[in-house]
Amino acid sequence: MAQDITKTLINFIQSTGIPVYCENITGQTFLPGMTIRNGALIVDHEKLLYPGDLLHEAGHIAVTPADERDALDESKTGQFDDGNEMAAMAWSYAACRYLNIDPLIVFHDHGYRGVSRSIAANFDAGQYMGAFLLDWHGMANYGDHNPEAAVNPYPTMKHWLSQKQKLEEAP
Repeated sequence: MAQDITKTLINFIQSTGIPVYCENITGQTFLPGMTIRNGALIVDHEKLLYPGDLLHEAGHIAVTPADERDALDESKTGQFDDGNEMAAMAWSYAACRYLNIDPLIVFHDHGYRGVSRSIAANFDAGQYMGAFLLDWHGMANYGDHNPEAAVNPYPTMKHWLSQKQKLEEAP
């Protein structure tokens, strides 16, 4: 089953425009069996422990402005701030809903510093942490300021990649 979900997630990620390459990874990575290099997701199937982590890492790439995406590299520490982290969680939750898979595949018990089930429960209850950032990136409709949110709201996505061309200050 893990191979099936991994294949489904990789196919989805590629369909969004995020490159995914399967190859052997040597050395330590932030999450087992994957890394980000030059804006692409690199996957080592032999070392991958939690397939849902693929969606979260793809979320980091997706919410990065287009002109900065190719520079993403796991070896550069500190490139993801708290906003990017929240947006990646919201993106991965939306992906779970789009793919009709259990959010606990992403928000599994071995991640998110022990609060993964609470994060998933909040999303399932409509407490969409980070969704406002997806709106800001032009990826989803969220919030009272956005009249489209009443018709086609998050977790439905308009775009799977950030529509920003440069990093701008949030309102």
